Amino acid sequence: MADTSDFRRGMVIELNGTLYSITYFQHVKPGKGGAFVRTKLKDVMEGGVIDKTFRAGEKVREVRLERRPVQYTYTDGHLYYFMNMETFEQIPMSEDQIGEDQLQYLEENMECQSLNRDGVVLAIELPQFVELEIVETDPGVRGDTAQGGTKPARLAAGAVIQVPLFLETGDVVRVDRTENKYITRVT
Repeated sequence: MADTSDFRRGMVIELNGTLYSITYFQHVKPGKGGAFVRTKLKDVMEGGVIDKTFRAGEKVREVRLERRPVQYTYTDGHLYYFMNMETFEQIPMSEDQIGEDQLQYLEENMECQSLNRDGVVLAIELPQFVELEIVETDPGVRGDTAQGGTKPARLAAGAVIQVPLFLETGDVVRVDRTENKYITRVT
């Protein structure tokens, strides 16, 4: 058992027989009343996201999932195949199991983690930071802004993020996938 003070991003808990991964949490102490924790929970099996509020100190059941390295190899229709890096076994996963938020960053040969329970793969988790090429963006014009400005850029895997004006098509950038946020240009 764990309580709300143990919450961290990526922690897996069980609520009403369903496994959820914590994608966001915030401790709130209002001026009046008791403290509480606001969370966003992602269903490990189905991929759906729910908002849930817990009272401070509330107990939850933490679930330990085994993580194994896998590599994304190819897509066949609506199934995505990942290769277990230890056994070389092919693991098919549906779009729903991976989740739209992760699919927009998934590239061939990307190394990921499989979340396993009792030998069964429940979900795939991409790394938090990914390096992708910009395939489409408008040219930045010098003097557009007094401060540093941004523009939209489409990445090789399909995600659209805001990047600084100096970046061009063909540049490779590091992105925080969980925040959909540009971090730095990769040289």
